[in-house]
Amino acid sequence: MPRCRYLPECSAVPHLSICQAAERRASAVDERRSGSARIRRKRGKEPRQIQSPAEPETDERCRRSVSLASFSPAAESSVQRPEGPPPPPTTPDMMLTLVHLLGLLVCGCQAALQVSISLNKVELSVGESKFFICTAIGEPVRLEWYNPQGERILPSKRMALHTETSRSRLIIYNAIIEDAGIYRCQAVDGVGHTVEASVVLEIYQRLTFRDVQSPQEFRHGETAEVVCDVISSPVPVVVWYYQDKEITEEHHSRLQVLPNNNLQIHQVTKADEGVYRCEASVEARGEIDFVDIAVVVNVPPVLSVFQQSFNATADYQESVTFTCMTSGSPDPQVSWHRKGQQLEPSEQYIIIRLDGGRSMLTVRNIRQADGGSYTCKATNKAGSQEREVFLKVFVQPHITQLKNVTAVEGSAAMISCVAEGEPLPDISWRRAGDGQTFVDGDKSRDGRFEVRGRHGKSVLTISGVKLLDLGRFDCEALSRIGGHQKSMFLDIEYTPKFLNNHTIHYSWEGNPVNISCDVMSNPPATMLWRRERLTISAEGTANTRVHSASGKSVLEVTPMSDRDFGRYNCTARNNIGVRYQEFILAQADVPSNPYSVRLSAVSQRLVTVTFMKPDSHGGVPISYYLVQYKEAGSQEWRDVRSHSIQTTVVLTGLEPNTTYEVRVAAVNGKGQGEFSHKENFQTIPIREPSPPAVHGQRGMGKAYRLGLVKQDDGGMPIVEYIVKYKTDKEEQWMTKLVPGANDFAMLQPLQWNTRYEVEITARNVKGLSEPTFYQFFMPQKPDITESLFSGLGLGAVVGLCLGALLLLLVLVDISCFFLRRCGLLMCITRTLCSKKTATSGKGKEIEEGKAAYLYTYNSRPTTFSTTEASVEGRKWERVSQAGYD
Repeated sequence: MPRCRYLPECSAVPHLSICQAAERRASAVDERRSGSARIRRKRGKEPRQIQSPAEPETDERCRRSVSLASFSPAAESSVQRPEGPPPPPTTPDMMLTLVHLLGLLVCGCQAALQVSISLNKVELSVGESKFFICTAIGEPVRLEWYNPQGERILPSKRMALHTETSRSRLIIYNAIIEDAGIYRCQAVDGVGHTVEASVVLEIYQRLTFRDVQSPQEFRHGETAEVVCDVISSPVPVVVWYYQDKEITEEHHSRLQVLPNNNLQIHQVTKADEGVYRCEASVEARGEIDFVDIAVVVNVPPVLSVFQQSFNATADYQESVTFTCMTSGSPDPQVSWHRKGQQLEPSEQYIIIRLDGGRSMLTVRNIRQADGGSYTCKATNKAGSQEREVFLKVFVQPHITQLKNVTAVEGSAAMISCVAEGEPLPDISWRRAGDGQTFVDGDKSRDGRFEVRGRHGKSVLTISGVKLLDLGRFDCEALSRIGGHQKSMFLDIEYTPKFLNNHTIHYSWEGNPVNISCDVMSNPPATMLWRRERLTISAEGTANTRVHSASGKSVLEVTPMSDRDFGRYNCTARNNIGVRYQEFILAQADVPSNPYSVRLSAVSQRLVTVTFMKPDSHGGVPISYYLVQYKEAGSQEWRDVRSHSIQTTVVLTGLEPNTTYEVRVAAVNGKGQGEFSHKENFQTIPIREPSPPAVHGQRGMGKAYRLGLVKQDDGGMPIVEYIVKYKTDKEEQWMTKLVPGANDFAMLQPLQWNTRYEVEITARNVKGLSEPTFYQFFMPQKPDITESLFSGLGLGAVVGLCLGALLLLLVLVDISCFFLRRCGLLMCITRTLCSKKTATSGKGKEIEEGKAAYLYTYNSRPTTFSTTEASVEGRKWERVSQAGYD
């Protein structure tokens, strides 16, 4: 076959003129050949039929591909020639033929467009997947697939397309019956020429059982229809089997196979239970399958009770047991119900289910509310049945309804009390505040309290409720069986009431003051502050702040000018009403002067100043009093402040025999008030000290302690105390000088069993005081035990005892170590020795040593003190060092 070389002019438009020229020349050749044939027919010869290599008719024909086979020898041989020798070709015919062939060769450079599909006809089962490959030969511009409806296939979840230049693959997933038909693959080239191929897709339904349930349950006595839903194409043949025998109407009168292949059983009974086989087959394909279906027949429950009525008394820990019997298939579930609610096992209800379909309900601790009907209900898949039993309860009185009541002051309040019991109880009321009792039909003297009752319900009506009625009320229900009492609380709502009558407050510029508005109300009131009809916000202003608490609102005002003084209004409001209280903020003043200044207890260095409070404190509480004093003729005053607001002040550090002037002023937050009139006094001159006071106490051993209490020092410090002492049998005095700063004198050594006389004199620079006389007796000499512990305190004695006990324990442990090989010291020694010998298992034996030590330590009957622990610790350390050495 000649190879066609690609020519640029073969795909361009201008080459059409060449093709047209070739067609014209071919036509001319045909016409001449036709003319020669006509001439030969005239001569009586048979014409020769020549098939032209190509028959282009239009320019479109020229654009189509021409197979090179037209120019092969085989094509040439396909031309029908008449018998006999052919006429010799002429030179013009040969030239025309060559030109014609050349044009066809130029146009034939374009390849022929062909399309093929990998499969021609496919059979596919429903649910299976398949793909088809479409291949195009030539130069296609696009490849497209079309479904049996003639619509172009677009990619979707069930149909996927994978297209390349000359190859396209169509994938069909999970085929369905509707997918059957002829699918076409169409190729289009650059000039719009289309070529297509097709494939036939046949889809059939395999033999399939759809959602066949097993077991299938039916109720006894009904017409049962055993469902066997099977599909296939063509329609399958279904046969039913029971106990390995085919079901036919001849042998089974109550069994019938329905047109929908289901099996119908008329008036099904328990005997019809078993396994049924549904077998389906398709003869055309030789396909067969089956499914076994279990048929279950349910029998409705049957229920019976032994006793239908029971009696009991409430609140006596009594119990009642109800019993019911059931039967059915499947075994019924038995439940107990009361007032439409199922009872669950609890402390009150005990439910027992026994074999044989028997169920028992026990109601424990019978109460009044337990009376009434109880239902035993048996249920299975075939139905349910109920039986009722009745419990009659006799109960003592019980109050079932009594609620707290809220009333508005001045209105009427109605309190209701409902009681139950068998027999019905009588109801009475009692006010807890004063113990007053009200019964049915009673009415108080003032007519505000009235009681009306009927059929276990009593209503106490209070007209014109007052705050005094606030409190607890008791309702009591009584019958011949017993009684019951409950209480309620009567709450009263009222408009706000102000608790504070202090409405005038004093302050001064720059000094903050708190104006408190205390309110009692029910429900709680909201409080607002106003100033000259303007509301003060909770955030306050530049010089005001509001602090709120439960039932209280405090307005903090810092006056900055005269405009901040005046009237402030507190408004308290709740849903009952509104109240107002006005407060006055007045400017404070300094207090007036104190009066009646008195001087007392004048001595060389001290004087006591007393005075009366001023008549006016200036609106602000007095903080303290200022007492000023100075020497007569001096200009410098000295200040002394009183302790708090006491009206007595002691002046100290005065000079003896000196005249002083004194004045007093009161000071409050505003400032200092005026001074009182000046008062003069003169201190006493210096003199000898007064005799000291003496008290004695026995010291340790042969010592005796004399306590010295300084009295009046005469205006000068005590220089020393002169202490003289002797026995009552001696004439000579022993002297001991004690510095004046000391407050005791120690006399030692003294004699045992002897009485002593003491003379004590105080001395200052002015002279000696009168002596103070004192006597004491030294006891007999104590024994050695007493002398040993006489100088020790209680702590020292306890410490010595613990030390002795510790020493005893150590000695006992050492004895056990040497004599019996036991004790704490023995455990320590064994532990250290085991550490030294067992080097490979050192870590493990260290833990065992610790355990042994802890066990021995914990097993001791006594507790180590701090000293004992330290001693044992040192022993442990010494033994440990010895072990490691």
